Amino acid sequence: MGKGKLAKFADMANYPHVFEYPYSVMDDVPFDMKGRWHEDFFHNDNPIVLELGCGRGEYTVGLARLYPDKNFIGVDIKGARMWTGATESMKEGLKNVAFLRTNIEIIDRFFAAGEVAEIWLTFSDPQMKKVTKRLTSTYFMQRYRRFLKEEGRIHLKTDSNFLFTYTTYMVEKNNLPVEFSTTDLYHSSLTEQPESEEARILSIQTYYEQQWLDRGLNIKYLRFLLPSTGDLVEPDVEIELDDYRSYNRSKRSGLETSK
Repeated sequence: MGKGKLAKFADMANYPHVFEYPYSVMDDVPFDMKGRWHEDFFHNDNPIVLELGCGRGEYTVGLARLYPDKNFIGVDIKGARMWTGATESMKEGLKNVAFLRTNIEIIDRFFAAGEVAEIWLTFSDPQMKKVTKRLTSTYFMQRYRRFLKEEGRIHLKTDSNFLFTYTTYMVEKNNLPVEFSTTDLYHSSLTEQPESEEARILSIQTYYEQQWLDRGLNIKYLRFLLPSTGDLVEPDVEIELDDYRSYNRSKRSGLETSK
């Protein structure tokens, strides 16, 4: 039998590398470590990489193993899921890992300008009904700009054709520099050299990704840069909705397309 939620939350409250600041707390309490992650927690000047919506933390922990010269922070509001990665990283003694339990809508309250180098978005909910809830929307890009380094790198890895298509349009509309894009990751040029740095990174698979692959769905990947200046505009296009439902994701409407 798996460990219960209450027991997991009790564990997390005592983990030195877990910080819990849901919106209800942050509404009244400032985050003192904002701008001081390097000095006060990691005790180095290595680049900081965020995994937003980290779920069980597979990417946060996997990347930390591959890159001991970078610092990784997994962010999610679901503490019971986060417990898996937080526990695993603590048992392994990984010093370049932290977890932040909070609402991503207020992510800019935790990091100062230029404090973060990269963001990973791994199998985010496509949020097909409301654009401002999509983690690749200009609504969130504006927030990421407040703490990303100039032309900070953003990685999107997704099963959702809707989210991938929307993000591609958003990137094109705003002329954001694209480093790599594929609608079928495991049959792309990145897999032709399995020992390359990028192939090693992309070999990390989340729990959800394994489910999608088992169902025969293609995995999409997009990597682009986010300049710190310039107006951001939402694309005005209709996009076909994903035609499947699972893992608490749904169309949430009877429509076949959405913007």
